Amino acid sequence: MRTTMRQPLPPFALPGRDKRHHHPSYSKLESQGWKSVEAEGKLSAKGWLREVKWAKEMGLPGAECLTDKSIPTFARGELPHFAGINTFLKAPYVENVRDVGQYDAAIVGIPFDSGTTYRPGTRFGPQGIRRISALYTPYNYELGVDLREQMTLCDAGDVFTIPANLEKSFDQITRGVAHVASSGALPLMLGGDHSIGFPCVRGIAQCTSKNIGIIHFDRHIDIQEKDLDERMHTTPWYWATELPNVQAKNLVQVGIGGWQVPRPGVQEARRRQTNVLTIDDMEKLGIEKTAEIALELAWDGCDAVY
Repeated sequence: MRTTMRQPLPPFALPGRDKRHHHPSYSKLESQGWKSVEAEGKLSAKGWLREVKWAKEMGLPGAECLTDKSIPTFARGELPHFAGINTFLKAPYVENVRDVGQYDAAIVGIPFDSGTTYRPGTRFGPQGIRRISALYTPYNYELGVDLREQMTLCDAGDVFTIPANLEKSFDQITRGVAHVASSGALPLMLGGDHSIGFPCVRGIAQCTSKNIGIIHFDRHIDIQEKDLDERMHTTPWYWATELPNVQAKNLVQVGIGGWQVPRPGVQEARRRQTNVLTIDDMEKLGIEKTAEIALELAWDGCDAVY
């Protein structure tokens, strides 16, 4: 029987001995990980303290036995993630939508899927997004951003859409988005099938006479005039760029391609000279360059970008 001697393990790096440098170019202080650690230290905690105070006022102070005095009796605010009413990111629910102007931004749910030509179900999108958002915090580690500290966000609830009636729903959506935008808050819409793009842009456009650009992320080009004789989910950008202050030259469509791009939409894009970037374009340019190009084209001569 052959026996072999095991090689001794390399010694630990002790004082007086050379350290092994597997990655000599690595610098802890230059790493994204450490920069994110440092960035967190620069963030304010005022928003968190306001939320704690509000939670205790609205939900009663917690039981005397609790060591953590930030915990209320009734769940209010971000924690715990498994409890509470599911607004988006547990943001305050604004029951009176006339109050949305008190916030920097407002979530607007658009539960509508009558514009789809194939599979329904996205009417439950806002509900699902809100539910899963309860698992997240307002803080992003890599970006060094805490939404709770850097902006005020509310949830305005859902637009009352009319199932099976596109035009009435479009008017409702436009009215809702225009109300939020005209109040001074930034409307953030949760859909909903892609047909809602048109009434959402129309709502913004009604609040300004200035030009608006559009950046659209999708695999489908969605710019044909009609589909199944209606303004379905394949048509929003045709109708959006028919608005007087939304020009086709400022429509940038990113990610378009594959086997589900109807030719009538491609023909319309060619006729209107829109801007289309495919996945291949993105791979060649890189994400940062793609973003720069999209923003440059969308902002050209515009005062706002959707």
